[in-house]
Amino acid sequence: MPQIPAEVQVRPGVEADLRALTDIYNHYVLETALTFDTASFTPQERLPWLRSHPQDGPHRLLVALDPDTRHDTPHVLGYATSGPYRPKAAYSTSVEVSVYLAPGATGRGVGTLLYEELFEALAGEDVHRAYAAIARPNEPSVRLHAAFGFRHVGTYTEVGRKFGRYWDVSWYEKVLISRTGASASRDPARSRR
Repeated sequence: MPQIPAEVQVRPGVEADLRALTDIYNHYVLETALTFDTASFTPQERLPWLRSHPQDGPHRLLVALDPDTRHDTPHVLGYATSGPYRPKAAYSTSVEVSVYLAPGATGRGVGTLLYEELFEALAGEDVHRAYAAIARPNEPSVRLHAAFGFRHVGTYTEVGRKFGRYWDVSWYEKVLISRTGASASRDPARSRR
């Protein structure tokens, strides 16, 4: 794994980060098939997304700041999120996670640092599973998720169309160990076998 700069600061995302976060995401929207959004966003359009990630709870937004950041103009290297996996209530202990890095911040261990902090924060929440959707090909993301214990659970083939072609999306799953949540219960139907 790459060496993580010790000076990189990770903290919850705040509204002052919104322009930088939007710029990072728009890079992936306009230049890659790693997200299936096809039109760029304004910071105002992304504000509800930012506000849906409070500083506590299972749905987090963490940002990594360049060590040379001045306090009045933070330079965001990237961000990690955990959000709802699906809207129905029984899914509430599952989260979908992702990492997006500024174009010049890849390969420096920033994604690793963000996920370390995110999963440490989630250990204090009532969460049971994390899921990640990876548009293929994307070997750096596959390696990052494998390093954190995610396992491949399936692939949707040609599920999205962007840039005039179809893309596959692979799903990865990670067991989360909660320090506060209930442990997994056995399915009574399975225990009778």
